[in-house]
Amino acid sequence: MTHLHNDPADFADEALAGFAAAHAARVRPVDGGVIRAHGTPVGQVAVVVGGGSGHYPAFAGLVGRGLAHGSAVGNVFASPSARQVHSVATAAHGGAGVLLMFGNYAGDVLHFGEAAQRLTDDGIPTETFAVTDDVAAAPPEDRRDRRGIAGDLPVFKAAAAAAEQGLPVGEVLATARHADSRTRSFGVAFGGCTLPGADAPLFTVAEGRMAIGLGIHGEPGIGEAPLPTADEAAALLVDTLLAELPDDVPAPHGQRAAVVLNGLGAVTYEELFVVYRTVARLLGEAGVRIVEPEVGELVTSFDMAGVSLTLTWLDDRLAELWAAPADTPAYRKGVLPDAGPPTGSPPAVATPAPADRPRAGEPAAEVSRAAAARIVDALSAVAAVVDEHVEELGRIDAVAGDGDHGIGMQRGAHAAASAARKAHTAGAG
Repeated sequence: MTHLHNDPADFADEALAGFAAAHAARVRPVDGGVIRAHGTPVGQVAVVVGGGSGHYPAFAGLVGRGLAHGSAVGNVFASPSARQVHSVATAAHGGAGVLLMFGNYAGDVLHFGEAAQRLTDDGIPTETFAVTDDVAAAPPEDRRDRRGIAGDLPVFKAAAAAAEQGLPVGEVLATARHADSRTRSFGVAFGGCTLPGADAPLFTVAEGRMAIGLGIHGEPGIGEAPLPTADEAAALLVDTLLAELPDDVPAPHGQRAAVVLNGLGAVTYEELFVVYRTVARLLGEAGVRIVEPEVGELVTSFDMAGVSLTLTWLDDRLAELWAAPADTPAYRKGVLPDAGPPTGSPPAVATPAPADRPRAGEPAAEVSRAAAARIVDALSAVAAVVDEHVEELGRIDAVAGDGDHGIGMQRGAHAAASAARKAHTAGAG
């Protein structure tokens, strides 16, 4: 359970502000998220990642030299808006175009796609790519329908390292596609996660059972099974991933793999190491050479009790990119030259005028003002009803989605009612 919060509707914004304050040497806040504190080198493609809050260190924690150039940060388990993505990407742009990267979820696909179109219209060459590593989300023949989970990390890193080498945006995109085609993940959960302010988790797992293949927001998996030992869990994870190899990997024996054993929020590091002990042994017995493994919390889900295993099958090019140095708040590898203190100010970002600012014009007629007052009352009533049922809206959504519908509707309804009140008070009809 998330114990420390103020107004739950402000949780994501307040967490982002605290994160930026804690890591001012590496990131700088901008409207909609964060960018590198030192900016994007001139002429380098900017890799901008993003998604909902609640998955730290994904996504803002991966911003820094050697990895992402910026991150758009949405509400809890909710995609950032197209406006947020556009704002962050504009601030991160170094003159060579932008690659927007995210997990394959409907809201992210919609909003990042819309932002890409706006950026292109602004004269900024922009491409998008959705990570699809979760083998539980769809069969191999429908791989592009799969969710993005902890495989975000190796795919993001490959693309960002390619950008650091000065490659054009088309080649950085091709690198992301290649890394994604060789990345597979699978996870299990033993307990659900609880959103800020909620008094119950999004889902529950029966005592002595585990859910197989759940998404990182608690989306339904492919079944349940008795709670395993650590060795049994490791065997399930390894066997599942070895059963589906990329098309250009004929057999695991003799292959190299980047390995990520990821904790989803409530599994201790000691427990992860117990599981990894067997993961490493089983992969070794299969003839797989493990390259620079990562064991820890890389893509979390608040306090979900669960683990996932990711394998990225490396060729020479991907091995080079996986080993490239990085220096971010949450992920550091190798050694980079000292960048010195952050200098300058973030680039000016064009943001739309606040929605609650009435347009200048002739004073509204009394009949129009009366109608506006009724609209204010209606929007206030909507907000009140959403407040009353916010947890139920989230519960319904969690049956098949990510459980953010209640908090998303609550935030939107209150924003609409507030904007209407301010506009009406200022004289709008």
